[in-house]
Amino acid sequence: MHLETIDWIIMAAAFAVYLLIGLFVGKSAGKDYESYFLSGRSMPWWLLGTSMVATTFATDTPNLVAGIVRRDGVMGNWVWWAFLLTGTTTVFLFAKLWRRSNVLTDIEFYELRYSGKPAAFLRGFRAIYLGVFFNVLIMANVTLAAIKIGGVLLGLTPMQSILIASVVTVAYSMVGGLTGVLLTDLVQFVIAMVGSIWAAHFIVGLPEIGGLASLVSRPEVQAKMAMLPDFSQVHNEAFLALFLLPLLVQWWSAYYPGAEPGGGGYVVQRVLAARSEGHAVGATLFFNVMHYALRPWPWILVALASLVIYPMDPPERMAAATAAIEKAGGPDKVDEATRLAARGVTTLRSSFPKMPESQIAHDLAYPALLTRLPAGLLGIVVTSLIAAYMSTMSTQVNWGSSILVNDVYRRFMNPKATENGMVWVGRIATVGLMAAACGVALILQDALSSFELLLQVGAGTGLLLLLRWFWWRINAAAEITAMIVSFGMAVLFFLWKRYGGTPPPSGAAQMLWGVGVTTVSWILVALVTPPTDESTLREFYRRIQPGGPGWAHILGRAEHERVQIRNPEVKSDMTIGLLASAAATAGIWSLIFASGYLIYGRLMPGLAMAAIALVSTVIVAGCWKHLSFSKD
Repeated sequence: MHLETIDWIIMAAAFAVYLLIGLFVGKSAGKDYESYFLSGRSMPWWLLGTSMVATTFATDTPNLVAGIVRRDGVMGNWVWWAFLLTGTTTVFLFAKLWRRSNVLTDIEFYELRYSGKPAAFLRGFRAIYLGVFFNVLIMANVTLAAIKIGGVLLGLTPMQSILIASVVTVAYSMVGGLTGVLLTDLVQFVIAMVGSIWAAHFIVGLPEIGGLASLVSRPEVQAKMAMLPDFSQVHNEAFLALFLLPLLVQWWSAYYPGAEPGGGGYVVQRVLAARSEGHAVGATLFFNVMHYALRPWPWILVALASLVIYPMDPPERMAAATAAIEKAGGPDKVDEATRLAARGVTTLRSSFPKMPESQIAHDLAYPALLTRLPAGLLGIVVTSLIAAYMSTMSTQVNWGSSILVNDVYRRFMNPKATENGMVWVGRIATVGLMAAACGVALILQDALSSFELLLQVGAGTGLLLLLRWFWWRINAAAEITAMIVSFGMAVLFFLWKRYGGTPPPSGAAQMLWGVGVTTVSWILVALVTPPTDESTLREFYRRIQPGGPGWAHILGRAEHERVQIRNPEVKSDMTIGLLASAAATAGIWSLIFASGYLIYGRLMPGLAMAAIALVSTVIVAGCWKHLSFSKD
């Protein structure tokens, strides 16, 4: 792909804006830890919400959606649409609790909630486990997409793509801290949305496609358009894996960065940076509306168009190739053509013969179609993809370095560290995390497999993350158990797949086994090991005021001893929060369906879904008036 002068000018101008923002806020951001990593806890809801959605608009997200649609159809997106249940409960139950905690990082929470050496161990272990391991894997996944886009659109080698994409990101992230990240996220989100919508409009209008009406009338596209499973056509196992499992189990049981049960990661970092509890709740609500209802359809349209431009191999050929691989004893026992046919990506290989085989997957279809864009628009779209990359990477390195500074360096290595010293350690950690992510990206293959790996590693920990706010009996030992068992189950299935003599269980079965074994394990450990010190539990309740029946034991003992830990000014609003969460979920899903039906040309179902969304909005607005916020 050849970029014209106008394309390079657009990209250079965007880079200059990002660097200028970082330099502009650099001096004030570097004053102390809270200024550098939490923007002085003074940010408004709209800026924080936009930053959250910009972060999730990663370079790999369009690729991920394209891979899902090509493989499983539009309904395959329930694997992440189901996480809306996680998001809305975070909005109305947990966001204000996080803001009320006043911790510096979500990892610091562990020594607020638990006590003694187990709490300290858990804080240090989670700092490395999440701040480094999980964080680097997420950033590597995003960088993998940048590698594919650089290879397809610009003909760059993986190393060239990494160097170009990471240098500017590291520069403004190091200098500007979280404030620089938030402001650049705002600019980057606007560019990314303009690029994705404009690109989808142009691609659907290509002569090979013939416009939206022509696209949705093609048989190969219609076979992938359903937003809900057709029980007469969908196999039971596919129905379980693509729809029931995400909706009934995955959203509350699996830990996935950006959709953690109870909140976590960069979402909590932004909640902690909010100027009040109300702004924290508003930010997370705005994020969920934008993330699920606004963004997916431009990507889905491009994915559907790719089925016309780069058609999948016929089902019978895919089945024959899969059988040949099984008969031969594995994919390494057959030729490349058979492996590609089994995955259905033969046309993608023929279109990009110089790409490594490991990177020829369905998620390549999105950047492949972008090669059809004209000069000017190509520059905007490439800039938008770079912006998506930078917004995610800058957030992840800033959040990860905040954990390494607060929960490793200051907590265990240098408790007397100065504020200025912590800022500089954070800047060094930013560079180290970026370098590690780029190295891991070189060995990954596709976005969807990485997504599934992350889900499996965290399977079973989610329920604990939800209940630890509302049930006093959960302790550090239970949380350590959940981490170890969930990781162990993921390793077990990985080794089974790689070295086992028989095929492992399906992905859905692996998830259910992981959730079941992990959940039973941590509940048993919580019940048989000593509870958290009562003084710690009382202080936690005094600060957080979580409410709910799970604290009756602690409240009863405190009242018996005439110790006041309940704040009479903060009323329990769990019922209102759950109602608001349910209404928001219904409303946002209805917006997804309304957009889809209108795009498909089905006016009446689209209007009906829009009406449901409107009613849901009224209910949420009514609930908001009854939510209880502590005085800031």
